[in-house]
Amino acid sequence: MSKPPDNRVVDTSTRQQPAEWSEPTHGGSPSRRAGRGARGGRDARGQRRREGVGDVMVPDAEFTSYYGRQVVKPAPWEHDIAAYLFTGGVAAGSAMLAAGADLTGRPALRRVARFGSIGGLGLSVGFLVHDLGRPSRFLNMMRVVKLTSPMSVGTWILTLHGPFAGLAFAAEVADMLPEPVRRGRWAPLVGLLSRLGTPAGLVSGLTAPPVAAYTAVLLSDTATPSWHSAHEELPFVFCGSAAAASAGLAMVGTPTSQAGPARTYAVGGAVVELLAERKMEQSMGLMAEPLHQGIAGRLMRASKVLTAAGAVGALVGGRSRAVSVVSGAALMAGSLCTRFGVFEAGIASAKDPKYTVVPQRERLDRGEPVRYAPPDRRGQ
Repeated sequence: MSKPPDNRVVDTSTRQQPAEWSEPTHGGSPSRRAGRGARGGRDARGQRRREGVGDVMVPDAEFTSYYGRQVVKPAPWEHDIAAYLFTGGVAAGSAMLAAGADLTGRPALRRVARFGSIGGLGLSVGFLVHDLGRPSRFLNMMRVVKLTSPMSVGTWILTLHGPFAGLAFAAEVADMLPEPVRRGRWAPLVGLLSRLGTPAGLVSGLTAPPVAAYTAVLLSDTATPSWHSAHEELPFVFCGSAAAASAGLAMVGTPTSQAGPARTYAVGGAVVELLAERKMEQSMGLMAEPLHQGIAGRLMRASKVLTAAGAVGALVGGRSRAVSVVSGAALMAGSLCTRFGVFEAGIASAKDPKYTVVPQRERLDRGEPVRYAPPDRRGQ
């Protein structure tokens, strides 16, 4: 008997098996080794009682997979991708905050947000290229447009968002130049950049929400159990996390006299993130277990504490500079823990075959399809 390839999802729920193999046993061997004719009822504790061999009590089967191997291959991503999820969120949230600050006449807040946007975007590209191995692989993704691929769509979202964020940053730098430079030989260029700053910042802000949300779609569109089962709530978690982190950065770098919108933004983002996380864990069922265990569990617990503490600080801190800085740092750390916690939970769920097969069997028991079928083939 040959082993299945690593990248192949094995649909164990529909595999035709002999009746005596209906329940796997510990160690990956079918219950055939227990001997033929081992059928019988169950006692009061749910244990199988064998007839004809004496009253030997067989414990309930403990699930394991074929040779104890994982059913779904874990994503081959390193922690660069988890960091990419965080910095992408900071970039998107900062772009929206900068656009709002520009429209409401808060230049200090706008400056910090624009620097945060371009800084987060630059780090995102750096982490992505490092994970891909070389820059040419990133450029290769721009050779095609594939609407059914979250990776392809995300690449083009970044391509659309990035130039406008960069132009808004350049305008901000131009406004910071000394007056002699602004009026010297570079005056026409500086003037042009200053005039383009506001429209570029607005376009950057309008294209930012897809940047904040598409990474959640990217994870949910995989076969990784904990990521895929969170597909309905994960975009809201990531968007709330992006708002909280970018507002936290603005609270750290902006004078409190202009940081009022950032504090409101921080409270709103933290509330959305915490509520969406709670709803996500309730709807995930068994697949929420990795979010509470091991490294992922510690990160998610830290995320909730830091995000809640940062939101309270933003709400009651008022114009206290020290409280603003500490609260902003807590919000950023909470968002970082959320991204790494979700990442670690997904990897852990892929390594444990239980999270692939048990839900599949539950769907089969409910009469639901266990694998995707095109609409024109459903019901056949």
